[in-house]
Amino acid sequence: MPQDFLTAPERLRYQTVPATLLEADIRQHFHLTEADRTFLLPFRGAANRLGLAVQLGVLRLMGFLPEGWARQLPPEAVAFVAAQLTTDAVLLADYGARQQTRSDHFSAVLLHLGYRKWEPLDAAWLEPWLVERALEHDGERALLAMTCLKLHQARIVRPAIGTLERLVGGISELATQETYRRLASLLTAEVRQQLDALLLPEAGRHLTRHRWLVQPATASNPAAIATALDKLRYLDGLGVAGWDVSGLHPNRQKRLALLARSRSNRHLERLPAAKRYPVLVAFLRESYLTLTDEVLGMLDAIWEQSLAKARRAHDQYQQQVVAAKDTALRTLAQAVKIVLDEDQTPAGQVRPSIYAQVPREELVLAWEAVQTMLYPTRHSHLSFLAKRYPLFKQFTPRLLDQLGFRQGFGGDDFGDALQLVNELQAGRRRKLPEQAPTGFLKPTWRKFVLGDQLSAEQQRPAYELAVLATLRERLRSGDVYVAPSHRYADLSSYLIPPAEWEQARPELCAQLGLPPVTTDRLAERLQELADLLGPMQTLLDAGGDVRLEDGELVVTRPAAEEVPAGAQALQQEIGRRLPAVDLTDILVEVNAWLGFTAHLPGLEHAPRGDEHDTRLLATLLATGCNIPLADMARSAALPYQSLWWTATNYLREDTLKAANTLLVNEHHRQWLAAYWGDGTFSSSDGQRFAVSGKVRNARALPTYFGTGRGVTMQTHSSDQYAQYGSKVVPATLRDATVVLDEIVDNETDLAIAEHTTDTAGYSDLIFALFDLLGLFFCPRMRDLADQRLYKIRGQDWVYPGLKFTGTLNPDYIRRHWDELLRLAGSIKSGRVTASLFIGKLQAYPRQNHLTYVLQAYGQLVKTRFILRYLQSQPLRQRIHAQLNKGEELHALRAWLWFGSEGVIRRKQQEAQAEAARCLTLLTNCVLLWNTVYMQEVLQQLRAEGYPVEEAHFEYLSPSRYEHINRLGKYSFANPAHLDPLHRRPLRHPNDPMA
Repeated sequence: MPQDFLTAPERLRYQTVPATLLEADIRQHFHLTEADRTFLLPFRGAANRLGLAVQLGVLRLMGFLPEGWARQLPPEAVAFVAAQLTTDAVLLADYGARQQTRSDHFSAVLLHLGYRKWEPLDAAWLEPWLVERALEHDGERALLAMTCLKLHQARIVRPAIGTLERLVGGISELATQETYRRLASLLTAEVRQQLDALLLPEAGRHLTRHRWLVQPATASNPAAIATALDKLRYLDGLGVAGWDVSGLHPNRQKRLALLARSRSNRHLERLPAAKRYPVLVAFLRESYLTLTDEVLGMLDAIWEQSLAKARRAHDQYQQQVVAAKDTALRTLAQAVKIVLDEDQTPAGQVRPSIYAQVPREELVLAWEAVQTMLYPTRHSHLSFLAKRYPLFKQFTPRLLDQLGFRQGFGGDDFGDALQLVNELQAGRRRKLPEQAPTGFLKPTWRKFVLGDQLSAEQQRPAYELAVLATLRERLRSGDVYVAPSHRYADLSSYLIPPAEWEQARPELCAQLGLPPVTTDRLAERLQELADLLGPMQTLLDAGGDVRLEDGELVVTRPAAEEVPAGAQALQQEIGRRLPAVDLTDILVEVNAWLGFTAHLPGLEHAPRGDEHDTRLLATLLATGCNIPLADMARSAALPYQSLWWTATNYLREDTLKAANTLLVNEHHRQWLAAYWGDGTFSSSDGQRFAVSGKVRNARALPTYFGTGRGVTMQTHSSDQYAQYGSKVVPATLRDATVVLDEIVDNETDLAIAEHTTDTAGYSDLIFALFDLLGLFFCPRMRDLADQRLYKIRGQDWVYPGLKFTGTLNPDYIRRHWDELLRLAGSIKSGRVTASLFIGKLQAYPRQNHLTYVLQAYGQLVKTRFILRYLQSQPLRQRIHAQLNKGEELHALRAWLWFGSEGVIRRKQQEAQAEAARCLTLLTNCVLLWNTVYMQEVLQQLRAEGYPVEEAHFEYLSPSRYEHINRLGKYSFANPAHLDPLHRRPLRHPNDPMA
């Protein structure tokens, strides 16, 4: 039966006009066109015309007319309309005294704007549309928002929100039925039997196949690869790779697979067949893709670790050689002296005479040292890598034999080499043929494998390692791919197919704000560059903060912005009046305002008990503060099992993102936030955290982790301080690779148009993609003097005295413009993430035409930006100020992440991502709570007569935490239940920890 799912605050927001409106929204929706003015002319009375005109704006804005709309409208919206009619805004209070007048006027407004009222029969066409959307996104609140937008676009006045709420609430069951119908042809009797067997224990196994498949690898080693290959072999035996599940949206497949992973065998057995079988099909299919990526990811990690160890061993060897050089020369000189002393040493006594003065072992060491100096290639790091060949031999025979590698590049003989190594490792060949394929070898490997320093026995392992090295590189770039796979698929499969692109191009170009042809955009960028050249030279000639010294660019660092004394005093006054509060109380209060826990549904939308929110807030606090659930259970006197169940079923990336979106949107609506920015400018930066034990995505970074390893939490923060994105990545991954993902996936009300990072966050490719996606990328650049700038071929321009040492060809960009649009459209539509595609392009061993044209366009955009950056001190100051906000937020996040000494103990990437999202949610709760109470303090100060100046508001910050208690409260009252000796009874061994 359909259920209501909105909280009271959410329902109220759907039933009322927003309390505040952005100026852009007012101008867009409440502007009166000539047709509007003509429509208003026949109506008598200024109050009537004003009321009708305002209704036009409300209907355009919301798609319906809320009850009591005239009393709810922000005064600035009414004033904007009144000014266009040259009348007084107060007249709106006199509008519509008679119900019949209001009804007649609303009907006229509907007719003028082409709207009609909702009818019960509309559910008949809306329901199938909703089922399709539910197969893509089955979150009830997201579906409700899409339904309201759909009706708005169809110019149908939205009915009461309860009507739509019940309609959406009943879609889940219809989506389940449709899922089963689309998979019906696959679900033969044999397949159903195989699926049921997943949930039954097999003889001799302590785990069901379902639980066995659920268990992920926690480390990258040969044993973990062998286990993953066993699982793939089992899935191959079921024929999973050939299952056609294209009828299901990828999001639906992932959600069903997640349901299977997080549920017990018994729970899945109790599901009705129409739900159980699709869940298990999606689980097996997603497991196949994930396991393939997992195996290749572990191969990459083991290779990276082995290469690092080989380089360290080589460095140590080289140091030993240097230390032994002088000794070796003295030793050999002593031996040579004996050889040359023909008078004292007869020919037959040379060797005994040498050994009498120089032991043979010392001569061997000296000879090896000299050989190393004479033939350094014999002792390159590859010779040390070759010593790790037995490690790879433990798993590569099966890996090469099981995974069906396909060649995306046929320009050399690597495919033949890969087949040869497969046969050698599988035992189908015993010797390396003399004419083995070698055309694919890079110079370093060629010198090592084909040189005369290796014996025949050593050459085969060296050759096999060379092939594995090339396989790793080409898997990264897409020159070699595996199907099916998420991360290692054919490069072209990540882009919108050409036939589909022809139809999608106009709509996607409109979304991106791009012309479907290159002339306008490229001409615009070239003209902007030309306009910046002359002023740049003038600026350099002036010799100010941006100048040339001995031909080198010098940019004086801006002085730190001084905070006015009045702003400092105001900040202190606010600090004295903010309530002292426990972190737990902040969560409870903010949840009471917004009901954000309602945006954290379980996997099956089960009814919630009375204690649900308490358990959910406890798991959020534990996860976001890095506190073990067992410790939280004891501190909060809650059952550990209930906290574990809540965390497993309710804390997921998608639901946490929805809850964070609600918090960010509410913060955006606070009037004080507008003084910090308009929400269109943001920054991103990485925060490093050490990990405990072996974690697959952790990397060594001595600067941050010493001898340990760690990961990076990448966060995206708006100029209003709210954080709209977070992602966990390996600590060694460049910020530039992942900077775009969270911006593209941003679903908040923040209309991000500009973004900044620190020096590590940019590359030519990133500049190009930002521009193609309609965004302005403005990183802080510390190495400006070394930046290469680009002249334009075919343009006779005078360039300033900077390093314009590159040249780019705009005609090449024009010829390949459609490919750039297709790539941007693929990223915008969610077909591929920017980080995945950038990683592929950066790993390409050759510069293919897409990489080249993307870089060329990025070089143009970067050159234009650098000139603008140098010429605009306010831009440099804005960037600096925004990055400082990010640093403040990092301090808050580090303060919140205090459990387990700040060390991440979660092994799985999925669990790490959930922890990062929980930390972001806690951060946003603190920011929102602080902002709301800072507003109240400011109002109180004004009431008391304190000299509050609006000019000081921009210097305030909601990232403060000195008034918050994060540790809870300790009780020192005499404990009850003590015996006469003041001792408590021992715990029964079967009792849970209390």
